[in-house]
Amino acid sequence: MATYFVENFGCRATQADGAAIERQLLSRGLARAGSSGEAEVVILNTCTVTASADQDVRSAIRRIHRNNPATKILVTGCYAQRAPDEVAALPGVSVVVGNSHKHRLADYAVPLAGANGFVPLGQIGAADDKNIFVGDIFAHTELLGAPVFEGEDGWERTRPNLKVQDGCNNRCSFCIIPSVRGRSRSLRLDTVIRETNELVARGYREVVLSGINLGRWGRDLNSRLNFAGLLRAILDNTAIEKLRISSVEPMDWSSEVIELVASSSRIAKHAHVPLQSGSDRILRRMHRRYRPWHYADRIERIRRAMPDAAIGADVMVGFPGETDDDFEGTRALIERLPFTYLHVFTYSSRPGTPSAAMSNQVPVQIARERNRVLRELAASKNRAFRKSFVGREIAALTLPRFDGASTEALSDNYLKVMILGCYQPNRLLPVVIDCTSGNGLTGHANLND
Repeated sequence: MATYFVENFGCRATQADGAAIERQLLSRGLARAGSSGEAEVVILNTCTVTASADQDVRSAIRRIHRNNPATKILVTGCYAQRAPDEVAALPGVSVVVGNSHKHRLADYAVPLAGANGFVPLGQIGAADDKNIFVGDIFAHTELLGAPVFEGEDGWERTRPNLKVQDGCNNRCSFCIIPSVRGRSRSLRLDTVIRETNELVARGYREVVLSGINLGRWGRDLNSRLNFAGLLRAILDNTAIEKLRISSVEPMDWSSEVIELVASSSRIAKHAHVPLQSGSDRILRRMHRRYRPWHYADRIERIRRAMPDAAIGADVMVGFPGETDDDFEGTRALIERLPFTYLHVFTYSSRPGTPSAAMSNQVPVQIARERNRVLRELAASKNRAFRKSFVGREIAALTLPRFDGASTEALSDNYLKVMILGCYQPNRLLPVVIDCTSGNGLTGHANLND
């Protein structure tokens, strides 16, 4: 039986795309190999949000080709969509499939794997002899995705990720994603409900809803439902015990969404709200659709509604033209707001984006120092948040990790908890927190309730 291996790079949406690719390949009779070195064809499902993401893919291609020159390498995803000729020129790459053609990926992978009954690539519609299959992403209407059941870090084995939205209609000046994923597209409600019920039937207790611009779900459908309506429909039509929302833009944290998340015991108390900058001037240059005071209002409303919620943000430093005063505005806003964690990124110029042509690019050493300052501030806030739970009882879902004395778990409000003793994965346990430790908490299960 012909074998394949999928290696995913980047965000939750990419992981979901990878799961859908696996569905395609398994349905066509291919078997999953244990590693890239054991597979006849390796699919690299790529990210291109930063220059380092591109470099990670190029390094993987070199590694796979060096270790097994006979392996056929198919590159797909965002990097393949953005720079297909650049990818195709890399030694070892056999086929390049952009996001525009990813829904037909099995048609290109099966011949590479040598499976019976294949159609020669030349008959599939390649534009030339480079075996590049990339088209207009804005004409693309397919929404590729499937629940992610497993991952290298083990989390998805208990917390499957369900992508319900793809693409983005925003035009942030630094972001390449709309150009490589296309317009916002929503998974139909009946499909969301069916997929969620299938996960419940398989025994999963927590599902993570994800998307490129998740809060825009439903805007493209012939339906009056918005994102809040999607959440209510899932609660009303499935028995999922815990629903976790991934990143949602600040303008989509409406009063309706905040009230619903706060009032339902079945929705995790976790809000990830991208900030990018606390400077009004820089937000305008980024073409972001909110001002610092709008953002602060949403975060403060979330905290009032959910006093113990995890609240996180993406923050970018070093955007072109960011002065010391601009950075201080960001730092001061973060210090004032009740964040519990941050994802801090240093600006990375992406070819084809408006910001790539902007003047006053920030020297890398200055951007790195700003990154360090915000990471230290975030770590301080996270320590204080974790310390506030010592002596309290919280609910946590056990993960498939055991270090010999403790079992790792994830709390409703996104805290890593080491529970003393050995417990099976996928159990929701009441845990009394004994102390903080490392980047998480340590406690014991309270099974006497």
